[in-house]
Amino acid sequence: MADNYGAEQIQVLEGIEHVRKRPGMYIGSTGPRGLHHIVYEVVDNSVDEALAGHCKNIEVTLNADGSVTVTDDGRGIPTGIHPRTGKSAVETVLTVLGAGGKFGGGSYKVSGGLHGVGVSVVNALSEWLEVTVWRDQGIHTQRFERGIPIGILEVEPGAGDRTGTSITFLPDNTIFTTETAFDYVTVAGRLRELAFLNGGVRITFTDNRLDLLKASEPHVEVYFYEGGIREYVTYMNREKQPLHDEVVYVQGERNNVQVEVALQWCADAYNDNLLGFANNIRTVDGGTHLEGLKTVLTRTLNSLARKRNKIKENESNLAGENIREGLTGVISVKVPDPEFEGQTKTKLGNTEVRGIVDSLVGEVLIEYLEFRPGVADAIIEKAVEAFKAAEAARKARELVRRKSVLESSTLPGKLADCSSRDPSESEIFIVEGDSAGGSAKQGRDRRFQAILPLRGKILNIEKTDDAKIYKNTEIQALITALGLGIKGEDFDAAQLRYHRIVIMTDADVDGAHIRTLILTFFYRYQRAMVEQGYIYIACPPLYKVERGRSHNYCYSERDRDQVIAAFPANAKYDIQRFKGLGEMMPTQLWDTTMNPETRTLKRIEIEDAVEADRVFTVLMGDRVAPRREFIETYGSKLNLADLDI
Repeated sequence: MADNYGAEQIQVLEGIEHVRKRPGMYIGSTGPRGLHHIVYEVVDNSVDEALAGHCKNIEVTLNADGSVTVTDDGRGIPTGIHPRTGKSAVETVLTVLGAGGKFGGGSYKVSGGLHGVGVSVVNALSEWLEVTVWRDQGIHTQRFERGIPIGILEVEPGAGDRTGTSITFLPDNTIFTTETAFDYVTVAGRLRELAFLNGGVRITFTDNRLDLLKASEPHVEVYFYEGGIREYVTYMNREKQPLHDEVVYVQGERNNVQVEVALQWCADAYNDNLLGFANNIRTVDGGTHLEGLKTVLTRTLNSLARKRNKIKENESNLAGENIREGLTGVISVKVPDPEFEGQTKTKLGNTEVRGIVDSLVGEVLIEYLEFRPGVADAIIEKAVEAFKAAEAARKARELVRRKSVLESSTLPGKLADCSSRDPSESEIFIVEGDSAGGSAKQGRDRRFQAILPLRGKILNIEKTDDAKIYKNTEIQALITALGLGIKGEDFDAAQLRYHRIVIMTDADVDGAHIRTLILTFFYRYQRAMVEQGYIYIACPPLYKVERGRSHNYCYSERDRDQVIAAFPANAKYDIQRFKGLGEMMPTQLWDTTMNPETRTLKRIEIEDAVEADRVFTVLMGDRVAPRREFIETYGSKLNLADLDI
């Protein structure tokens, strides 16, 4: 009864109990992202030892039983009795929230793990965890189950001079109910990134899941980059054509803030790819370090352009986006007391960092470019060309600049809009051709679902300048219908007319190509739309299996085979293969693909922006050789029987 609300109704959850009750508060989600986050928490502790100068080797192993092991050759977690808890420091670190060597300022000058939630949360969310510490000539071990110590820290001799920590844990399947299998590519991407950001640290990644690999021996990769972020830029540009061979590199420290910057411009790229990191954490929402870098790049190159008479006295300065066109860059700062802003804590807020980056980079960059006039001229000439192209595009893009619904600007004639004017409940299906558009328009719920048919294959914006983009009819229709701003401007979600933008193409090769072209448009034109989760892909069925008066829709060959296997050996059935959305009746399209109660939508996410950028460059760019190599590498892994050619 509500009237019985008293002190006894107040629930107190302490420490690990609270973590298990509310895991999302600590790791964001209990889906794949949260699952991988707990691996990174443990790895971050090893990396922090490397940052402190005490660790050179980190080993990460995916074990056959679903557990993961992280081992380092750092100092080892202290094993003595903690004065406040009365327990060993190892047990304290693994069971007390907020316990660690990073908060007092004595053990770690900077740390990436401070941004995270601590290994105690990993322990709380694991079915079991085992820790081994090599320290003081002893081998110290302890086991925990769902965060609870099983016995005390035991020690035996035999460690010799070895030091380090090894943690093995199995994610708890009562917490991670959707998925407990680690994705190799996801983990590999983060480990590679950490190796680039911490030059000289060797990270060995081993996958022992032979059944999953369908292999007879483990898969092993070693990430070791003495060149640090310089090698990171080279890695990102390996499919592109650099304007200058040498990566521009700046390193320095001021007021205990360490700054590293690596830059390289490419001749065949029209977007910038600038990655920011603070204490090894990817700052996807930017921050003061990136603001300082952009400011100093614009000021320095404009100053140099005037000095070298590339910009005349009566001409205006080059804009920042002109200067950054074709730039691949990494800025990594190490800050003793980082301040992270934003809901996702991925924006650096320390105001002092802006000025430190500005002054440090400015001093080194101007000297670097003055001693390399050829490099300076190549960068400036590309920026000037970008400026001219931007001016040419300005008039064209004004034709499609977003105007509010209250103004007289008309939406595209082919758009079948929804009646709702609330973007949060509205969604738009981008479909190919009038046939599919007709079925979708008839099958939709007009209250909140809009349909935009596109004619044929839209422009490939990966290799097209802005002027052509804004003149293209299909691109104009997309920009106007969705309420998008201008390329290069900050993305404004408040201007979006729909909060679910669903790409719905045929389940064949042409449909896949059109889907890729549309994704390229969103990724290059307004990447923030993708990053903030507004883009989806519809999943229409591939087959309809009919038996008598009953039928099943199948979304894959596996679904189809399972349905057929369930039939008696002598019952007859018919299989219909849907090659195009236009072949489906409006009611079929609604039931299978558009009805929120029954449909499946895949939201596009960018877990690895570097890899996404590379794949778009390879698949949609001008260079044929990298595309052929990509197809030869990954095409061999496809089952050709699955291709509808």
